[in-house]
Amino acid sequence: QFSDTGSKKEHVKITSEAKPGFLERLSETSGGMLIGLATFLLSFYLLFTNEGRALRTAKSLDEGLSLVIPLDSIHSVSQQNEGRLVHLAGALSTTKPLFDPSYGLSIQAVKLKRNVEMYQWVEYEDSREYEEDGEIKKETKYSYNTEWKSEVVNSRNFDREIGHKNPSAMAVESFTAVSPNVQVGSFVLSKGLVDKIDDFKQLSLAHLEDPHADVTRGGDYFYHSENPRRPEVGDLRVSFFYAGLSGHDPRLGSADKVTVIARQKGDQLVPYHTKSGDVLQILYPGDLSVEEVFQKEHESNTMKTWALRAAGWLAMFVGISLMTRIVYTLVDWFPVVRDLVNIGLKAFAFCVASSLSLLTISIGWLFYRPLWALLIGLLSVVPIVVAKSRIPPKKHQ
Repeated sequence: QFSDTGSKKEHVKITSEAKPGFLERLSETSGGMLIGLATFLLSFYLLFTNEGRALRTAKSLDEGLSLVIPLDSIHSVSQQNEGRLVHLAGALSTTKPLFDPSYGLSIQAVKLKRNVEMYQWVEYEDSREYEEDGEIKKETKYSYNTEWKSEVVNSRNFDREIGHKNPSAMAVESFTAVSPNVQVGSFVLSKGLVDKIDDFKQLSLAHLEDPHADVTRGGDYFYHSENPRRPEVGDLRVSFFYAGLSGHDPRLGSADKVTVIARQKGDQLVPYHTKSGDVLQILYPGDLSVEEVFQKEHESNTMKTWALRAAGWLAMFVGISLMTRIVYTLVDWFPVVRDLVNIGLKAFAFCVASSLSLLTISIGWLFYRPLWALLIGLLSVVPIVVAKSRIPPKKHQ
């Protein structure tokens, strides 16, 4: 496989501005308070709706597990299962192979992706601010390196475009071809199920010849370059990826197996709408049992729930920090007091965000699991109690 030597340039730029006065800092802080208020309110919506979504999804999965019917055979369509939630596993199959005639390539798969990269200049910034002679100075080091990129890098936004100019477009475009008809046995997969087949693997090009005189194969890439070992800005390289092998290939092996849980509609597998309001159309690679599939779905729901809880808490913490920033601005003339106030404000934001997040989560659970809601509501008081207990008592005069 060809390699490139790369090229790197850099320069330093220093800008300065007068140190902002008290009124200017106060004005900036006021603007930050409005942003903080919006972020604070958004965190409540995120936390509350996330709990309802998580519980609704869990109920839908439990409903699906109680109703799903494993199919005895994937090669025959039984009318008895019409409209019901079914489970089946088998090898993928497609009617026709996918082609890329420009490079003389074809493969029997669900998806074929052509990935085009261009050799381009990329700008990196490294900045630091410092105070000198009553001014705020910003030193920014700009470095430029040539790299392979899948997207066009707009060099007009560079600090110094001269000597680092990129082409405005690629001569060859990336694309993804999808088979119009994907089946497991006698059952046709819906578009939503086909979209879930996204485990792309790079396709080896070792068995292919150079498709054109101006294209050179190197490793698993086709290079549009006069000298792939020393590429120039504007050169292209093309690679291919596939997902869902759907026929036996002497180089890649047998067709990929998948497990599907969806509603049977004739010979099609389509979304199943639960009584809780969710949609079930599940696809996993491999041959999995019903219990394994729903266990994975519950684990995925749990991970998503905790990720959104963390995002909601962080949004609330940032919102409170921005809204209380004005206190820091009022005392930032006194270094010692400023540092102590900053620590106190961060601790305050942490405790309040933790308490309000737990309280919001408990309200979200109130209509579904009242006892758990009560317990979490009690836990929401703990951060405030801990914070208050660390405040030294006032001495009696």
